[in-house]
Amino acid sequence: MSKFFMYGKYTKDALADISKDRTSRALEVIAKAGGKVNSMYALLGKYDVVLIADFPGVSEVMKASVALNRLTGISFVSFPAISVEEFDKVMG
Repeated sequence: MSKFFMYGKYTKDALADISKDRTSRALEVIAKAGGKVNSMYALLGKYDVVLIADFPGVSEVMKASVALNRLTGISFVSFPAISVEEFDKVMG
């Protein structure tokens, strides 16, 4: 599994439907795409939310991103990530 940071930006419609239930459904969508969310944070600034999740690969992240947009109206930009320790090994 690879780690991805998924940054989301709310639309006006997405703001209207914020709820614990929608968050639960979003987690189900991610699991159905093969992912597992490690943590979620609300943000201030350019993005409104970030999900830190594990996925088997890029295609699963893309599938989850589109499904989340359909469910929530939130658009996501995703970035792959590795730990600094792993980065040091790769660069070492």
